[in-house]
Amino acid sequence: MSVLGCGYLGAVHAAALARLGHDVVGVDVDADRVAALSAGRAPFYEPDLARLLAEGRAAGRLRFTTDPAGAAGCDVHFLCVGTPQRAGGGEADLRHLDEAVSALAPVLRPGDVVAGKSTVPVGTAARVADRLAPTGATLVWNPEFLREGHAVADTLRPDRLVYGVPSGPAGSDAAARLDEVYGPLLAAGVPRVVTDRATAELAKVAANAFLATKISFMNAMAEVCEASGADAVELAGTMAHDPRIGGAYLHPGLGFGGGCLPKDVRACVARARELGVGSATTFLEEVDAINERAAAHAARLVRVACGGDLLGARVVVLGAAFKPGSDDVRSSPSLALAERLVDAGAQVVVTDPQALALAQASHPRLGYQPDVEDAARGADVVVLATEWDVYRHLDPVVIGALVRRRHVVDARHALDHDAWRRAGWSVHALGRAREAVGRTA
Repeated sequence: MSVLGCGYLGAVHAAALARLGHDVVGVDVDADRVAALSAGRAPFYEPDLARLLAEGRAAGRLRFTTDPAGAAGCDVHFLCVGTPQRAGGGEADLRHLDEAVSALAPVLRPGDVVAGKSTVPVGTAARVADRLAPTGATLVWNPEFLREGHAVADTLRPDRLVYGVPSGPAGSDAAARLDEVYGPLLAAGVPRVVTDRATAELAKVAANAFLATKISFMNAMAEVCEASGADAVELAGTMAHDPRIGGAYLHPGLGFGGGCLPKDVRACVARARELGVGSATTFLEEVDAINERAAAHAARLVRVACGGDLLGARVVVLGAAFKPGSDDVRSSPSLALAERLVDAGAQVVVTDPQALALAQASHPRLGYQPDVEDAARGADVVVLATEWDVYRHLDPVVIGALVRRRHVVDARHALDHDAWRRAGWSVHALGRAREAVGRTA
């Protein structure tokens, strides 16, 4: 089988397919990326991916190429290209998908299965199917549900498999072919949902929109908590006991980022407008606005910690990646906060265990320091912005001996506030009234 597009999704998917015992060729237009993958090097940070790549190459089941003709002779082809937000608007940019379809079409044979995994606006599959109809191949939509930092596990042990297939014998045959591809997963009890292509397209978009809504809801409640003297962390704890709600993604903080949730929310709104049902998704515009507001909210806490003025203050931001376990800095809330602090006159130093190179390339005016203790020297405020374990377990006594002033802003509710206060730190946290900080939940 072939995998077109070997970025984050495609590289993980190709390596996972090889682990399942298939012969896989990955195709990508980026020669440097192909060279890295061919050498067994992951071109981005994702736990366990390098090991999976090495296993696939050693077994002779995994190779990569820049030539689309390398997909010739494969029975199943996966479309895994990126669908970023279009510049100047909220719509998804489908250029890479269209280019991949054009490159793949000449090698397709009647009976081949083309499985779309990219996140696309509903209706895209119907258009792609029309383009592929002359080849005799069958298009299905098989969305991915990966979490960055857990992508390998989510591919090899997914919580569900979704097949969006056309009606009739062609759809039944394509579903059976996907059953062969995912045989070991199905044998392990992974649930399988077979539906139409439009529903499968919406499956990923709807899931991301719901998660984004849950995150922004709690951040909205955090604003209310600060204004009223309530505690957002304890409020979330009370809500988590309700089985209809649950505790996952119900944590006040800097909000969501990365290459999926922000652009998928905006693409969902844009597509609903195109379909004439824009009023159905207006609430997602507020979800997006709350998320954008989170960095400004955190910046105000940093200003309070500095006594109301950031001019000349040295602020250390712990974390550049949008989440721990990843080096992805796309739409990173941490970097959005750092930029706001610079705009207010602060001297900002950012540290991160994996994402500094990408952060420096995209945000060159910020200061960077790979060593957390060197970064903390002379600081007026320490801000926990990405909850890497190395930052969760920092010793407040050791860090306290390095800083100029012992003020910490916990923007992810990941620190032991009592321990930091005992070490002489003033602690500020999103969604918690100052008199409630440090109280035992």
